[in-house]
Amino acid sequence: MAIIALLLVVIVVAISTVRGFDRPITITYLLLDVAPILLIALPMTLVIITGEIDLSVASIVGLSSVLLGTLTQAGWPLEAAALFALVAGALGGALNGFLITVVGLPSLAVTIGTLALYRGLAVGLLGTTAVTDWPEFWTDLAKAKIGDSPFPVIMIPFVLLAIVFIVLLHFTPFGRGIFAIGLNDEAASFSGVNVARTKFILFVLTGVVSAFAGIYFTLRFGSARGDNATGLELQVIAAVLLGGVSIFGGRGAMHGVIAGVLLIGVLASALRLANVTSDVINIITGVLLVLSVVSASFLAWLSKKRQRPGGRKRGAVSAAQA
Repeated sequence: MAIIALLLVVIVVAISTVRGFDRPITITYLLLDVAPILLIALPMTLVIITGEIDLSVASIVGLSSVLLGTLTQAGWPLEAAALFALVAGALGGALNGFLITVVGLPSLAVTIGTLALYRGLAVGLLGTTAVTDWPEFWTDLAKAKIGDSPFPVIMIPFVLLAIVFIVLLHFTPFGRGIFAIGLNDEAASFSGVNVARTKFILFVLTGVVSAFAGIYFTLRFGSARGDNATGLELQVIAAVLLGGVSIFGGRGAMHGVIAGVLLIGVLASALRLANVTSDVINIITGVLLVLSVVSASFLAWLSKKRQRPGGRKRGAVSAAQA
């Protein structure tokens, strides 16, 4: 809720002080820019709540982009190529899930390895070339707006996916199992949660959504390249943590994550309009992320400190009564 409040404050300040920020075209490009982060942040939230992490998402974006380009260049219909890219994303996520849940390797090590593997495959398939010949209908659709509104069409699948993930996380036994795993996976297992299966499903979902983001990324910019979306995983993780999800697992909410993504997007858009360089924008975003993590840790420490004196007093009263 604090991030949502901060987002509203930043929007009001940007409208008041940054020339051109309140124009509809600014809203359109802001949402087009953050759309891949919004999409990938949905399954990434669930993964981090379980206490795991996936650093390979940007490489899956790049690999799906390259597959889309090479297959359409080979004569495949774009729809069939896109479906193949989604399947490849699911298989990439399944490999991550298998190595983590079956082999028992730590997610950080596994996804660092698959980050390099998937990016290497993407670059190896296309080399330094790029596929730029796309059907005009699809490239226009990727940048199109909903009627006369400033909201791009990509917001429709995002909203649908957001509803699915919100319901899944906050209103189903599967979601309660995700929180239980993040708090204590052994206790969750004893209470009937299939820890391995749950984590495996989440990594597959992350792979599929990342591949979908890669298809959108390719069509929006009209270019399939092996280095597409390089570094995007750090923006996704930063937004998720900024949205209040604990890096240690067990805590988080989807509305906070969405607000975190939008906060980063609004800040970047406003600062660009104010002629601030990208390096300064990255510094500000990093400082904001560090402050959010530090403040959450400080509040947790303060809460425990306040509880200790009360616990001692209750114990002393009980002893005196005895």
